[in-house]
Amino acid sequence: MFKKCVMFAAVALMLAPGAASADWLFTPNIGAGFGVAASGREHLTYGASIGWMGAGVFGWEADFAYTPEFFESDDNDVDLFDSSNVTTFMVNAIIGVPAGGTTGAGFRPYFSGGVGMMSSNVTGADDLFEVTNHELGFNLGGGAIGFVSDHVGIRGDVRYYRQFTDPEPDNEFDVGLGDLDFWRATAGITFRW
Repeated sequence: MFKKCVMFAAVALMLAPGAASADWLFTPNIGAGFGVAASGREHLTYGASIGWMGAGVFGWEADFAYTPEFFESDDNDVDLFDSSNVTTFMVNAIIGVPAGGTTGAGFRPYFSGGVGMMSSNVTGADDLFEVTNHELGFNLGGGAIGFVSDHVGIRGDVRYYRQFTDPEPDNEFDVGLGDLDFWRATAGITFRW
């Protein structure tokens, strides 16, 4: 039993990141969805991400975004929907190079990609109907973080989102690409600790 505990502790120490070389990042952001399903319906989107980046090139993040009026056109003459929205929650891997180091001012371009939940909701005029859809999806993109001090930076990001669907509802695991896809561009202030 003692040998197992020692081996477990040794493995945990080897896999644990060094405290001096790790950055926790929190970024509230705002932007817009555009292109593909959002074409002609470019609406405000807002959210936040929290993640971890080591002194090397690898990290991870959890990203949340909410886009109200996603399926509503910019033209208010005819409103077929009372309300609509798209919500995304993704867990992403990040690959980024810390130019200038991980303390003080610096610049970190990165690529990101991951999977998570994409939820859409549409309510018809005068509550005639309501359609809610929750599907797995993925996102791919990139951006950069420019730090102006040890703890504050500015982040810009562009990502592509797409839903997965099960094309044939049977007992076999078979996943295809869904119809809901769009681009999202955001900017925000990053807090690093």
